[in-house]
Amino acid sequence: MLWDDFRQTVLTSVLRGYVMGCSAGFLVAILADRVPFLARGLLPLGNLASAIPVVGIAPIMVMWFGFDWQSKAAVIVVMTFFPMMINTLAGLGNSESIQLDLMRSYGAGYGRTLVKLRLPNALPFLFNGLKINSTLALIGAIVAEFFGTPVVGMGFRISTEVARMNLDIVWATIAVAALTGSGLYGGLALLERATTAWHPSMRRR
Repeated sequence: MLWDDFRQTVLTSVLRGYVMGCSAGFLVAILADRVPFLARGLLPLGNLASAIPVVGIAPIMVMWFGFDWQSKAAVIVVMTFFPMMINTLAGLGNSESIQLDLMRSYGAGYGRTLVKLRLPNALPFLFNGLKINSTLALIGAIVAEFFGTPVVGMGFRISTEVARMNLDIVWATIAVAALTGSGLYGGLALLERATTAWHPSMRRR
């Protein structure tokens, strides 16, 4: 039963929503970096979206997209889009002026500077956004399942078993969710350490 719940919540809803939300946030950040006017308009919206509670948007998404994984993925996209966008923009602005001047002296355009300098320097910020979103995505999917889901899923299991006073199943589901969130965060942290060992921020740790 717990495996079926894990598969529905994590493998079906969380992973799809996480990939869509983080990818969209990353791509929009690249576009906003290229068009500063867009960045000035999106950052206030990001602050506004971060203040919206998930219990407020989850029932709306369920009504719009139905009870299956699509509504959970929509909640996750809303929750993960702006943290990824904001961290990517912060990372892209992390390159020093002397480094940018060096790239210009080599005749590098925007695209080559982005790929060769600015994105590598932004990797710690990108991983920070990915790690934050790994926990946000799981929380968003579980909360969204409280408001409607097929008869399977971690949020569905917690809500129904609490009503039946089956606290052993509730705690087991919470333990699976906690281990899953810790595993996702830890895996991303190990990947960050492996890919950014050269970065000054990692050498200081």
